[in-house]
Amino acid sequence: MTDTMTLWRPTGPEELALVEASGWREWPPRLPEQPIFYPVLDEDYAIRIARDWNVPASGAGYVTRFEVEAGFAARYPVRQAGGRTILELWVPAEELPEFNRHIVGRIEVVHEFRDA
Repeated sequence: MTDTMTLWRPTGPEELALVEASGWREWPPRLPEQPIFYPVLDEDYAIRIARDWNVPASGAGYVTRFEVEAGFAARYPVRQAGGRTILELWVPAEELPEFNRHIVGRIEVVHEFRDA
């Protein structure tokens, strides 16, 4: 069995629709103004982003969870984006197709938030 690393990705409805269209297997290409794909290492941090940023921006926010091969993920730097538990894996946009090939299993939605 392959060693995996669990990652979370807060996302809005547009990106989630593209993930669903892939069969829940990959992340869509980044937009030109998005040079980095940054899944996070902490579920609570992902919840805060989905609830506090995605909901006001698009009416809904989702937290996804997925597994990636640990040995492959180790090539990417972990960046601290704030507090001690606010950690992100920084994947250059041009490497996202290869990153997607190392996802193990499916991307799943684990939390959903909507405008009240």
